Amino acid sequence: MQFENSQFLWALVLLIPLFFLLKSVPDSLSRHFDKAILQKMYESKGVLPQWMRNTLLILSLLFAIVALARPVIDHGEIKVHSSDIDLMVGFDISHSMFANDIYPDRFSFAKRKFDTFLSDMKHARVGVVGFSSRAFLVSPLTKDFSSLKFLVKNMKFDYVTLKGTSIQSALEVTNQLLEKPRKKALLLFTDGGDKTNYDAEIAYAKEHGIEVFIYAIGTDKGGVIKTPQGVLKDNKGDIVVVKRNDAIKALALQSGGAYMQASLQKNDIKQLAENIARKFKNSEKKEHTIRDTKELFVYPLGLAMLLFVLSFSSLPRRRKI
Repeated sequence: MQFENSQFLWALVLLIPLFFLLKSVPDSLSRHFDKAILQKMYESKGVLPQWMRNTLLILSLLFAIVALARPVIDHGEIKVHSSDIDLMVGFDISHSMFANDIYPDRFSFAKRKFDTFLSDMKHARVGVVGFSSRAFLVSPLTKDFSSLKFLVKNMKFDYVTLKGTSIQSALEVTNQLLEKPRKKALLLFTDGGDKTNYDAEIAYAKEHGIEVFIYAIGTDKGGVIKTPQGVLKDNKGDIVVVKRNDAIKALALQSGGAYMQASLQKNDIKQLAENIARKFKNSEKKEHTIRDTKELFVYPLGLAMLLFVLSFSSLPRRRKI
């Protein structure tokens, strides 16, 4: 057995002066009652003597310190193989993503689909970026999907004033975060941006081995963008209607990824998740060396809690008849 946080064991030294300090403090009742009378009071009321309470408290602190030191049984190192997929997910946060042609708006719809996507994505580490005219990291690669779902669900970009959609920035962040894999996966929730030609992005994706999967959100008919001041209008005073831009489809297909138009079907994003998993499954198996240890801290921690409660409790004693 060994201790993972052995530095906490030095705190045991502090228990020695604490023990003598508690021992030197007289029982408050002993100031007012004779020793023999006090003993009968303890027996009749089932009250623990002060010295016993102090002892239980010291023992409680002792086991608490041992628990903090994390005792473990070390079975040595073992090698494990994993084939987890490293996937970056990019959320388009440009103004057009707040159009209402998909209820309640494109961005909220994307967040709901992402929640479903994670439920269908097994054996993966997922990172999240947001992008408009530039990209920024929302979450690094993680397998903690519960936290990731909560984080994305509560993303709000009402304060974002950046205009435009830079797919290039999302590609660059993906390339920086996914350095080692020969093939990199990027899933974009976007309405296609405002470009009619994505040759530069296609060339960058091919050069760095990024396969782009696009979940295109929006309709051919388009929608309007609601603001606190009302519906968004252009400089001429005309209502702005934004439509889905299918030109981005070329980026997905020519980079080796896939393109899917958003729908209200529940299994559409599942098909996209299966497509990504099939393409990247076992593409690069990774070998990790981990320690095979068994944690024992729960046992001293349980004893510490029990003794702490007993030190402030009155245990009834069995009276002789």
